[in-house]
Amino acid sequence: MSRLKLNKIVVENFQLIAGDTLSKVILSYQVFGRLMGTAPLVLVNHALTGNSQVLGENGWWNDLIGEHKTIDTQRYTVLAFNIPGNGFLDATNLIENYKAVATYDIAKLFWNALDILKVKEVFAVIGGSLGGAIAWEMATIRPQSVQNLIPIATSWKSSDWLIGNVLIQDLILNNSKNPIHDARVHAMLLYRTPESLHQKFKATIQEGNEIFQVESWLLHHGKKLHNRFNLASYKLMNHLLKTIDVLKNRTIEEMAKTITANVYLVSIDTDYFFTADEIRCCYTEMKKYKQNVSYHQIESKHGHDAFLIEYKQLHKILKSIFKL
Repeated sequence: MSRLKLNKIVVENFQLIAGDTLSKVILSYQVFGRLMGTAPLVLVNHALTGNSQVLGENGWWNDLIGEHKTIDTQRYTVLAFNIPGNGFLDATNLIENYKAVATYDIAKLFWNALDILKVKEVFAVIGGSLGGAIAWEMATIRPQSVQNLIPIATSWKSSDWLIGNVLIQDLILNNSKNPIHDARVHAMLLYRTPESLHQKFKATIQEGNEIFQVESWLLHHGKKLHNRFNLASYKLMNHLLKTIDVLKNRTIEEMAKTITANVYLVSIDTDYFFTADEIRCCYTEMKKYKQNVSYHQIESKHGHDAFLIEYKQLHKILKSIFKL
């Protein structure tokens, strides 16, 4: 990938919810589409191994964002922050004490940056997986500053299943001789489903090799992430998944009545990471106290990763939101 120039904001003496203080946080970001202040602002939050490059060369949401796409860059300003410590184009901006940081802290940092950018209200905050969880946290921190909240393939609280898998990933990252590679190999199985892998490989041996195609595919993804990601970054991103909790000792009623945003909950029927059942439960509970909340479901064989694959279904869900 060609070297990209990132915009940067410095936040000093930032206090974490756990009590620690980060003396200096460099928050990098990219802006796409209309100039800041000239159009409604859409904030896109990236997932665990993602970054601020949401469109363009190597853009991970090119099928959803761009000119004449679902989120039309001729109509909107699209802003994407890098989660501090994700290492994107900057191996110096890392957070070594990763267990002191929570998703709440990342959401609070994003709001601090928006204050510096003189943004008072956001038209939409959208993200998948970890990015969606941060969107949730942002909406609860400033419940009247987001018009549309769109958390995709994520939930408002880390489940026991998710916390358990974060532990396994953390053990691999801290004990394996090849930690990023091996953790990624394990994680890829969580992001897909047995049906997805059978459809793709059908238990066949790779031609000219003595390993199964699925093994070759997993090893390829492990090597690919190893070549582009930093160990401290992976430890932080993985840890954040277990810290999701938007209620913060409040009742669901208190939280639901406070948020003024239109809330669009999007699940994936085969997601093992954030199950459709837990997202439906979230919808059912919120609907008791809030009218402008809706539930949508992507049907896919591909599991959690479907939010990066099923663009046509996602477009159908989102098109009414982003049609000004």
